[in-house]
This record gives sequence, structure tokens and C-alpha cells, in this order.
Amino acid sequence: MMDKFDFLLGEWKLEYQVPKSRFSEAMIGSGVGTFKRALDDKYVFFDYRASVGGGPEGGAHGVFVWDEKAGFYRYWWFESSGVFMTATCNFVNDDTLFMNWHNSLLIQTFKKSGPDKVILSMEEPDAQGKHVPVLVVVFTRR
Repeated sequence: MMDKFDFLLGEWKLEYQVPKSRFSEAMIGSGVGTFKRALDDKYVFFDYRASVGGGPEGGAHGVFVWDEKAGFYRYWWFESSGVFMTATCNFVNDDTLFMNWHNSLLIQTFKKSGPDKVILSMEEPDAQGKHVPVLVVVFTRR
């Protein structure tokens, strides 16, 4: 089941675009990240470091795993600031990983946009019930 992550595996350059939202002012940033298989290919780890809005560099570690009993992927995200979150995930097609963040209204997708490009989009619902971006990260293979 972890083969579905193949389009994400490798080293990436990250370009952040943060639109103004209830979470923050508009900002840009950059960083680097790596997706890799781990522990006999049962997990995929996502590690990154980035600086956004001219602030200090921070990092995070994410862990994806297939939950056979539940029939979907689980994700744990640990940030260097001490923040952590969990999500339930699944692939809506071969090129798109959809994530539903627990204890929030945030949704996120990783969508392949070319052989060496992936777009991460995090969105929340607006007053009309439409999803609007609160974070976009362009991943370009290094």
C-alpha cells in the first residue's frame, strides 16, 4: 500500500505561499524536504526545514502509515515548535493524496503537477462553504 507514495519520494525544494487568512498575514518562504520509506517499507517519513515570512527556520517530521483495519492511511505531524497534529489520508487517484486534519476544518492535498513537481494545498471553508487556501507549497525535485 505504500507504493502509492512513489511520486512523493525523494528530495524537494519547497516554495511557500501563505495568503492572508485568519491564521496569518500574507507571507512567502522557502525550504527543503525529503520523503523516504522507512522500517521495512511500512512507513513513509516526511522531513522538512523551512523559513516563512522572514522568521527563524523551523522543521517538522511526518509519518504516514497504512491502517489495514480501518482501510485508510494515517498521518502524524510533529513540528519543532512542539505543535503536533494527526490526519486521516487516502489517495483519490494515483497523483493526489487527500488529507483530513483531525480536530480542525483544514483539508490538504499533495497533487502531482509534473514529473518533478508537486503542489501541496491546505484549505479551510469560508462563510459560503467554499474551500479557500491558507497555505500553498510548490515542491520541485532537487
